[in-house]
Amino acid sequence: MAVMMAVAIVGATAAFTVSAGASLAQHDAEEQLLEIGLDFQRALQRYASASPAGTPRAPAELASLLRDPRQPGVQRHLRQIPLDPLTGQRDWVPIRNPQNLIVGLHSASTRKPLKVTGFVAPLAGLEGEHDSYEDWVFRGPP
Repeated sequence: MAVMMAVAIVGATAAFTVSAGASLAQHDAEEQLLEIGLDFQRALQRYASASPAGTPRAPAELASLLRDPRQPGVQRHLRQIPLDPLTGQRDWVPIRNPQNLIVGLHSASTRKPLKVTGFVAPLAGLEGEHDSYEDWVFRGPP
């Protein structure tokens, strides 16, 4: 009987440890996602600010943030398209305006976020409970 209780206690402890570890990993991935999202927002802002007269203020492709084709020299608004820390891939989902230009993006992850409050000012619009990370949209200028 004592052996069975010991096995049950060890099993419960192991299950709790695995669950806590998964939550910590998701929290770390969320923090990375928020940093990357801010980088994307800033890149979209720089792209818009660097727009010559008569050119679109938003890119048609994410690759245009890596090398702005509208400029005579090499102008980079991002150094690379990072991996989504939640999916481990470069599978960002662009948000497009009616002209089919990218005005924002979000993760492809359908997992439910842990964080609901305490976002930095540029991401204050993410406050509140969301069904998935797809609701965390990182937008450029209007």
